[in-house]
Amino acid sequence: MGLTVVSGASGRLGGRVAGRLGAPQRLLVRDASRAPAIEGAEVAVAAYYDRDAMRKALTGAATVLMVSGAETPERVAQHKTFIDAAVDAQIEHLVYTSFVSAAPDAVFTLARDHWATEEYIKASGIPYTFLRDNLYADFLPLLVGEDGVIRGPAGDGRAAVVSQDDVADSAVAVLREPGAHSGRTYDLSGPEALTFTEMAAVVARATGRDVRFHNESLEEAYESRASYGAPSWQVDAWVSTYTAVAAGQMDVVDQAVANLTGRPAMTLAETLRG
Repeated sequence: MGLTVVSGASGRLGGRVAGRLGAPQRLLVRDASRAPAIEGAEVAVAAYYDRDAMRKALTGAATVLMVSGAETPERVAQHKTFIDAAVDAQIEHLVYTSFVSAAPDAVFTLARDHWATEEYIKASGIPYTFLRDNLYADFLPLLVGEDGVIRGPAGDGRAAVVSQDDVADSAVAVLREPGAHSGRTYDLSGPEALTFTEMAAVVARATGRDVRFHNESLEEAYESRASYGAPSWQVDAWVSTYTAVAAGQMDVVDQAVANLTGRPAMTLAETLRG
């Protein structure tokens, strides 16, 4: 296996991948002090928007894991700069963490960013693999309000939530044999699609809290999030997470995790048990 660059190596997903991949690898971070301590790994510092620094960080790599950048209005532009730097560095394979049902008209507004990034990667000519993640199962407890309620306009829609460990293991499998996955798009999901009512019940059992789901109207959803003072694009993203579930765009159960890792994907309950 040639040199692999793992971007976002100080984050939840990139850190998991880096810890499991083994050498030779280069950890790409914005702050060297936050890079995980992994024997034999190099550390490179670069921001997605800095083409020159990114080109230097990627030079010499055979394969690159591009963990999608922070959610900002500039994310697609920053992704394009990263991809341009990857072309400059003449990398051999790019693995990108995308999102399920990515499309130009996706209901979940941020999934449109992922589609635009996928299209730019395809146009770049770099051999690629796309890992389209479902909602992270690990984050479900964070959606519970102080009153024990998960709120959102999801109706009876379902999401096949996936554990970050399963995503990381799938990414490692691809990074170790990138040529076998060239041009492929994998939907990374859990083994079952659940409604938010069902997910709330699982979270309740895992945490010992009284947790329930309240199906908001669109008006209620925007009103309940107004107090955060977030910009409109971010509020749209928060709300559209639920409306995308209502529209069936996260009701995608796939065997990719099992096929890539050689074991079944974890359920929500298994994920929350740790």
